[in-house]
Amino acid sequence: MSTPTIGEIRIVGFTFAPPGWVPCAGQLLPISEYDTLFMLLGTTYGGDGQNTFAVPDFRGRIVPGTGAGPGLSNYTPGQMGGVENVTLTLNNLASHGHPFSGQLNGTTQGAGQNDPVGAYPAASSQGFYATAPTENVALGAGAVSGQALPVGGNQPHNNIQPVLALNYIIATEGIFPSQP
Repeated sequence: MSTPTIGEIRIVGFTFAPPGWVPCAGQLLPISEYDTLFMLLGTTYGGDGQNTFAVPDFRGRIVPGTGAGPGLSNYTPGQMGGVENVTLTLNNLASHGHPFSGQLNGTTQGAGQNDPVGAYPAASSQGFYATAPTENVALGAGAVSGQALPVGGNQPHNNIQPVLALNYIIATEGIFPSQP
């Protein structure tokens, strides 16, 4: 690895931090051992600022850029947000209805397709629907239930986008960054 800038963060495909680097796992570091890195980070990511400071914690997190783009939220260094699980309630659902006239028509003609567009429920043979049936009959009273299906249960669902786990490391040794 080329000589890093102190405080530089890299993504690596291995599971350890080489000499001069520490994992970005939110751990507290002693200021007395990492005073140069503390000068750059301060307590942005945690610590008491007297004896300890923390490095960023990228375990299980995505990393948005700081600032805000058009139509995007503003993020500052060290700001955390988001949740891994969300419980949806009725208040999360858009107002909508499920109109049903009380009668569903079908045909006794053999089914020949799986596409319902322009078709009727049909007797099963090679599909579920028949187009242009020769007869259009009301299905029996038990064919469609008026009972609501069980839904929800106020259980959280996973809210994580597709991810690839890699390791973040931060340089504790190297070149001190100069400001422009």
